[in-house]
Amino acid sequence: MASVTQLRAFHFVATAGGYSQAAREMSVSQSTLSGQVRQLEALSGVVLFERGPRGATLTEDGEALFQVTSRLFTALSEAGRMLKSRKAEGGRLRLASDGTVHSLPILGALRRRRPKLVFSIQLQNSDSVIEQVVQYRADVGITAQMPQDNRFHVQPLTSMKVGIFMPKDHPWAQRRAIALRELEGLPFVLRERGSRTREVFEQNLSAHSVTLGEVIEVSTRDGVRETVAAGFGLGAIADLEFGYDSRLRYLPLQDAGIAINEYVVCLGERRRTPMIADFLRCAADAFQPALAGRSGPEAA
Repeated sequence: MASVTQLRAFHFVATAGGYSQAAREMSVSQSTLSGQVRQLEALSGVVLFERGPRGATLTEDGEALFQVTSRLFTALSEAGRMLKSRKAEGGRLRLASDGTVHSLPILGALRRRRPKLVFSIQLQNSDSVIEQVVQYRADVGITAQMPQDNRFHVQPLTSMKVGIFMPKDHPWAQRRAIALRELEGLPFVLRERGSRTREVFEQNLSAHSVTLGEVIEVSTRDGVRETVAAGFGLGAIADLEFGYDSRLRYLPLQDAGIAINEYVVCLGERRRTPMIADFLRCAADAFQPALAGRSGPEAA
């Protein structure tokens, strides 16, 4: 039977992507880690890593075991935190989010509840947020993509309207709104496929039978902003995410009936752990009034 020590050695090597980095993080020798993993492979009769000059890559069996050890050591960590006195008012949270506009208010409220909170934020597109949570690389996610996996607990967060933005000297810059039909044939700068903003924008275009002109794809929000500011085309963005940029002007799409809905997601088996439960409460307190206030077809 595999020991916890062997499983821990395997898990740290898989997480770190190699023996040398894992050895540094665990403060043990590389040969000790390698020996423990080899014992585990001999005991199980399967190869867990493909070893190469650039590190250790998980095999198919290794990937399957990593999913199990991720749950195991996450549960052990949570058990330890639950047994500690809550006087510490701290803990660690790993958040994957499709932006900062929603995550920072929640984290601010959570920090007030837990003054010693330590957190990290991974900024990903909506599809990647879900993947990070499934793989136990994030404790909770904020995403505009509704998970289809029934392992998830999903809490509605807020709803945003999609609009366009342009350089401040654009001929439309002084207008109050734009109709979708006016975008016919115009050049645009858009995020890569997998961006929920792009998906909803294109759904609205399709609903009005509008076809864009040349589309330049840029992989980050900041990259899209810079490319639009440089005059390569118009951009699409959610209203709450535009913020302030003196070089640019935001205009709502007056007939865009399909909205971008944001959700807080976590694995259902973890929703009642103290840290995640606190995060869910803070999210509800911060955004539920706004969601109720935007009820109607675009918030559906």
